[in-house]
Amino acid sequence: MPLLVVLALLIVPIAEIYVIVQVGQEIGAGWTILLLIADAVLGSWLIRREGRRAWLALREKVNSGGLPAKELADGALILIGGTLLLTPGFLSDILGFFFVLPFTRPLARRGLIAFAKRYFVVVGPGRPTGPGGFGPGGPFGGFDGFPGPGGRGPGGGPGRRPGDGRGDVIPGEIVDE
Repeated sequence: MPLLVVLALLIVPIAEIYVIVQVGQEIGAGWTILLLIADAVLGSWLIRREGRRAWLALREKVNSGGLPAKELADGALILIGGTLLLTPGFLSDILGFFFVLPFTRPLARRGLIAFAKRYFVVVGPGRPTGPGGFGPGGPFGGFDGFPGPGGRGPGGGPGRRPGDGRGDVIPGEIVDE
């Protein structure tokens, strides 16, 4: 992975310069510079508009008590896309527009979620899942001490979550003799 990052840091700027030079040779240097400026202005406006919409959707989801996974992914894509749009170059702008535009963002979101599921452990309320986790997607087949798909509590019976309303709470004190 580090080698891939180093190669990207070397190859991407060279490719951007090459494309800018090719466009400049076709339409002229002045038009190329004007096109890059117009691209940045349009990108700035779009980032502001879509960022505001993503922020309002995130606030609405949080206020309704839901898990804002889609809204957080959209915010991350707008942030990444905005960075790419403000970077001079046509190739980065194409990718930036793909991340920011509302009709292409769902495709980018699916890719981001697939990447996150592959490389990160997803943690839900008290139960990590995914690669290396204990939940249904993990290597331990759901043994996590909590009820749920495949989950078994201590002693092989159904597990109990703190505060789930089952069982009595008995206050006590441990005395060590």
